[in-house]
Amino acid sequence: MRKIFDLFLLVSLLAVVFVVLLACVSMWQVRRDARLIAHPSAKADAAVVLGAAAWGNKPSPVFRERIAHGIDLYRNGTVGKLIFTGGTPKKGYPTEAEVGKRFAIKHGVSERDILTEHASTSTYENLKNTRALMRRHKIGSVIIISDPAHMARARAMAQDLGISAEYSATPTSRYADSSKANDFFVRETVYLCLFRLWQLAKWLRGGQD
Repeated sequence: MRKIFDLFLLVSLLAVVFVVLLACVSMWQVRRDARLIAHPSAKADAAVVLGAAAWGNKPSPVFRERIAHGIDLYRNGTVGKLIFTGGTPKKGYPTEAEVGKRFAIKHGVSERDILTEHASTSTYENLKNTRALMRRHKIGSVIIISDPAHMARARAMAQDLGISAEYSATPTSRYADSSKANDFFVRETVYLCLFRLWQLAKWLRGGQD
């Protein structure tokens, strides 16, 4: 009985150490990837603008920052197309992708240079559906756009899906307020930890989704 208790104690201790290390690594990755920005000489077939909340027919401030960054990359010739992702939380409302597309067209992006997917409801689905779009339209290279603190999770998910990409965080963020920024940072660290645990579980059961 004593041996069983000691073994349980050891396993519990190792689990705690693992989780603490995972949290520390995730925190470092979120901080590191928040500084990712497309190099001035970078070129890609398309920029992937990850979805965020839409307020009716208008993008939320967070989404608008992402769209604006994509438009900047399009205007300066870094990318030739924009890919907007995201569905809608409520039936009858425009999808995030549709809101992003309308905003981009209004600001000078040619409609023929825009691709959309309207079914996703999470970052992982954004990227999984984008992968299908890339294959369908023979897009070989992309730059993925999101908020600074969100970049680490987006990068981890893109790599998990086998998407070869560059990454570019928005130069400004609506999470600039210190309290909001800290909350967003903590939340993204937790989400990244959970995603890494999901990856581990997937690996243990043979790599099946």
